[in-house]
Amino acid sequence: MLAAYGDESGRRVGGVGVWMRASLNAKALAGGVRPVHVFIRCGALAGFVAGLYLVGSTGAFALDGSPGCNLPTKASPQTYASARDALNAAVTAIIRGDPTKCSLQPLTYAADGGEPLARWELGSMYAAGKGVPRDEVTAYKYFEQIVESYNEDDLDTHDIGAVANAFVAVGEYNLTGIPDSDIKADPERALEMFQFAATHFREPRAEYHLGRLYMDGSAGLTKDNKRAAQWFGLAAEKGHAGAQALRGHLLFQGDGGVPRQRGRGLVWLSLAMGGANGPKDSWIHDLYARDYAVASDDDREAASLFLRAHGMHDLVVPRAPAVIAGSTPLAPPAAAPER
Repeated sequence: MLAAYGDESGRRVGGVGVWMRASLNAKALAGGVRPVHVFIRCGALAGFVAGLYLVGSTGAFALDGSPGCNLPTKASPQTYASARDALNAAVTAIIRGDPTKCSLQPLTYAADGGEPLARWELGSMYAAGKGVPRDEVTAYKYFEQIVESYNEDDLDTHDIGAVANAFVAVGEYNLTGIPDSDIKADPERALEMFQFAATHFREPRAEYHLGRLYMDGSAGLTKDNKRAAQWFGLAAEKGHAGAQALRGHLLFQGDGGVPRQRGRGLVWLSLAMGGANGPKDSWIHDLYARDYAVASDDDREAASLFLRAHGMHDLVVPRAPAVIAGSTPLAPPAAAPER
């Protein structure tokens, strides 16, 4: 991990202080750093938890494919033997494809009982308005509960993905705040959240955000393109398209202490193009187009040779692509949230 944060990697962060993960590396690696890869958006709770938690009783739910919920008016210890039992019931309902109401009550009971996965799923549901009215304040509160209750000495490896993503989600909300609420922008706390998620979990979104903060010189940091390129590199290796684009751009430009390597920069920009997804990533297309437009034939050929040699023929661009009409930004807004 980067030397600048070496003193952070072993620090306990109880109370300070996402995308769910399908591969959570159930055993912690040496040094207490737990990599978390393979991105899955909210709604993946069922697939992830099914093989881990569906054992024994599932309270009022049964794995019989029945369509009804038969929910009591209010959940209680008589309804579920434990918070984990309620989580099992919620997973059963999700797997069966039952209406949201069938999973909402047991998820809420499990979340109230301290289950990080239940809190993550509920936060994701409210953030996206998935089966419930969209309410980012409520989403934030669930994510914050995970951060505040985090204890590195009592972390179930099954919960690592939810915890890592909660730190990133809280950081993203802290970057901008939530309009018309008491959740105000707090860039310094956002920085703390990203540092923790990056150094403890190697979370690529956290690494990307740290790169943005260094590149922009925000959250109290001094602008440092070299440090930004290092963080972008870590996230880029894990397939983060935004990090690939900005790492490529910094290498192509070669300023601020970053050595100029135009061919290599174009390779990263090409990889970013392959991972760009929808209108929110239009800035990647623009950045790619602008750098290719001023690249020399030798730079383009070097990038094309590398891509062909590694079997990425679909990413080879023989000529400079056009900039998307009407677009002007070279990068997304400073440290933009990715929710």
